[in-house]
Amino acid sequence: MTQSTRLMSPVLIAGCLIIMTGFAIRASFGVFQIPIAEDFGWLRSDFSLAIAIQNLAWGIGQPLFGAAAEKIGDRKAIIMGALFYAAGLLLSAGATTPLAHQFYEVLVGLGIAGTGFGVILAVVGRAASDENRSMALAIATAAGSAGQVFGAPLAEFLLGFMTWQMVFVTFAGMILAVLFVLPMMRTQTVASKAELEESMGTILIRAFKDPSYTLIFLGFFSCGYQLSFVTAHFPAFIAEVCGPILPGSTLSNLGITTTSALGAVAISLIGLANIGGTLLAGWAGKRYSKKYLLAGIYAGRTIIGAAFIMTPMTPETVILFSVSMGALWLATVPLTSGLVAHLYGLRYMGTLYGIVFFSHQLGSFLGVWLGGRMYDIYGSYTAVWWVGVGVGAFSAIVHLPIRERRQPQVA
Repeated sequence: MTQSTRLMSPVLIAGCLIIMTGFAIRASFGVFQIPIAEDFGWLRSDFSLAIAIQNLAWGIGQPLFGAAAEKIGDRKAIIMGALFYAAGLLLSAGATTPLAHQFYEVLVGLGIAGTGFGVILAVVGRAASDENRSMALAIATAAGSAGQVFGAPLAEFLLGFMTWQMVFVTFAGMILAVLFVLPMMRTQTVASKAELEESMGTILIRAFKDPSYTLIFLGFFSCGYQLSFVTAHFPAFIAEVCGPILPGSTLSNLGITTTSALGAVAISLIGLANIGGTLLAGWAGKRYSKKYLLAGIYAGRTIIGAAFIMTPMTPETVILFSVSMGALWLATVPLTSGLVAHLYGLRYMGTLYGIVFFSHQLGSFLGVWLGGRMYDIYGSYTAVWWVGVGVGAFSAIVHLPIRERRQPQVA
């Protein structure tokens, strides 16, 4: 199959379905913070560490699955990822100790790596034409946000009539069901002659010697920190700190009467707003400098995060924060992956983006674990929130010196 001249293609549709399902499940884990802690009497940091380990395993697995997809085929890598994902969920459903949960989340993290951005975006990028690539990557990324829209509310809904263990079993069935779309994921490596002649080792050495690749790696750290901290802890943060939802208010009339329900809705709103934000980022990435767009997104997140924590939390500020932060949520992903493809080509895009994504997941690990740890120490998320503001400002700065010029290839 050659590159599609049409924006929408079977590869893009299948990729969107896989990412949407995987991210719906992943985005729901924050909803389980309080139920699991109350069920076993654990500290907040116990389950937080499990989610943090999940994110770290995702980061470690991303370049490994990216390389595997380039060696044994994309579809085989996705099948392995789905099997890891389902196994981790099923084993977690039967776990009764923090250590068991933390161990099984390694499998979940590897599963997310095999069914997530690193593998899917590389396939979508190869299948799309040069003209459509930026927008195709944005659409696939936005599918992750679409999953986030219904993932947390779905978990909250299911918890209303089944145990959290059965919700995990249900989610395991959902991730295995997406394997039915794999026949649509048919593509081939589309690369220049020079790219095809380069070995993986050669392209990795070239990237590692390039300061711009290092800056991309460092800059993606704060994205992981901010996103994973909010996904894992924001629902509990809202449930415990937010002002009450008044009877007769718009939220109350919509059936959102508790701050716990508002926490799930907030995650959904972030995902909903990010669909538009990510598509806009894809459109802009085709027309403007990706590094300046990325710097602007991180600066925007920094300002929004600082304003939110400095203001008393009410249902109105939660909604405002969710929509504004959501518009910038995954907008970094099509720009970062597109920048990697632009600088180093398509042949080993999955591996190169996977390595950059490892930095993202280091940030994810720290954001989730530090959130739980500092909550247990101080009884508040304020300090760890300010760390997120600081690393966001750092990322805004480090993207500015990137040289947005394609690197020369070995003849």
